[in-house]
Amino acid sequence: MQITTLRHLVTILFLLFSITSFSAEKSDGKDEKFDAKKMIMHHVKDAYGMHIVTLNEGSPEEKHITLPLPIILWTDNGLTTFMSSEFHHDYNGEVIVEKNGGRFVNVHEKVYQLESGASSVQYDEEHHPTNAAKPLDISITRNVFMMWVSIAILILIFSAAARRYKKSTNNLPSGIASFVEPIVVFVRDEIARPMIGETKYKKYMPYLLTVFFFIWINNIFGLIPIFNGANLTGNISFTFVLALFTFIITNLSGNRNYWKHIFWMPGVPVPIKIFLIPIEIIGIFTKPISLMIRLFANITAGHIIILALMSLIFIFESVWVSPVSVFFSLFITLIEIVVTAIQAYIFTILSALYFGMATEEAHH
Repeated sequence: MQITTLRHLVTILFLLFSITSFSAEKSDGKDEKFDAKKMIMHHVKDAYGMHIVTLNEGSPEEKHITLPLPIILWTDNGLTTFMSSEFHHDYNGEVIVEKNGGRFVNVHEKVYQLESGASSVQYDEEHHPTNAAKPLDISITRNVFMMWVSIAILILIFSAAARRYKKSTNNLPSGIASFVEPIVVFVRDEIARPMIGETKYKKYMPYLLTVFFFIWINNIFGLIPIFNGANLTGNISFTFVLALFTFIITNLSGNRNYWKHIFWMPGVPVPIKIFLIPIEIIGIFTKPISLMIRLFANITAGHIIILALMSLIFIFESVWVSPVSVFFSLFITLIEIVVTAIQAYIFTILSALYFGMATEEAHH
C-alpha cells in the first residue's frame, strides 16, 4: 500500500513538474524551433519571482500566475525597490520599469539599469546589454525565499518535537518527535561519533544536524513542482557558504597536531617536508572546494537530466518518444528522491571527517 501510494505521488509530482516546466515557455503561434538548452538553463538558475502556471497559453488571454518577490537595488539614486511582477513575466529586456529616477529591465534574470536617454536595450553578439549597467542587486529571489521557507519549516518541526518531549512523562518520542529522533540518533552515532570521537563530538552536533536537515529539506523542495523547481542547493553561491562554514570551523578547531602535520610532518625527511608543505596547504582549501562543487554538481545534474529527457519529446516531435522519455524521466526522479538524502549525508559526514582530522590527538 505504501509503495503504491509513493508511486502515485511521484507520478503526480512528475506530471505537475512537466506542466509547470514547459508552460513557462511562450508560444506566439509560430513554428519556432524548440531550444532545449534555453529551457533547461531557465529552470535551473535563480529567478526574481516564482512562476506557478500559465493559463490560456498562446492566446491573447494568456495569463501567468506567479508569486511576485521584491526586487531591491542600490543605484546612484539610492535604494530602489519594486515587485518582480512589474516585469510582467518578461526575461528579454522588453518591459522597462521606471522607478526612483531610473529605468530598469530584466535580461535573463538579471536586472540592468538603462543609460540616460536609452529607449530600449542594445545587445552585443553574445546578447549582453551594451547600453545598460548592472546595479548592486540585493533582491529577494526565488532561492532566497525558499531558503527562508525551509528555515521556518525546520524551526516549526523541531519546536513541535521539543514540545512533544516536554509533555512526555517517560521521555519517549511521539508525533513528529518519533520521526526526528531516529535521524538525530543516526547523525550522532553513525556520523559524529565515528568521525570526531567520543570525547569531542558533542560540540559539533548542532552544526552537523543543522547542515544535514537544511540540505535535505532544500533538496526535497527542488523536486516539488509547486515551488517551480527552486534549485537552492544547486546554486553554487549557497554551497560555497556552507563549505565556507565547514572550512572556518575546521581550521578554528585545528589543534597543534593538525597544524604540525601540515607545516612540518613528523617522521618525514626534511627535503620531503619542504616538498609536501605546499601540497598540504593547498589541501586545506581543496577540501571545502570539493564539498562545494560536489553538492552543487550532483543536484544541478539531476535537474538537467530530467529536463533533458523531457525535452526529447519536443526535439523529436514524435508521440513514440513520449513513453520512453517519460519512463526514464520518472526513473531519474525516483533516484533523485534518494539522492536528496544521500547528498545531505555526504556533506555532513565529510564535514565531520574534517573536524575529526583537525581535533585528532597525536599517536605515540
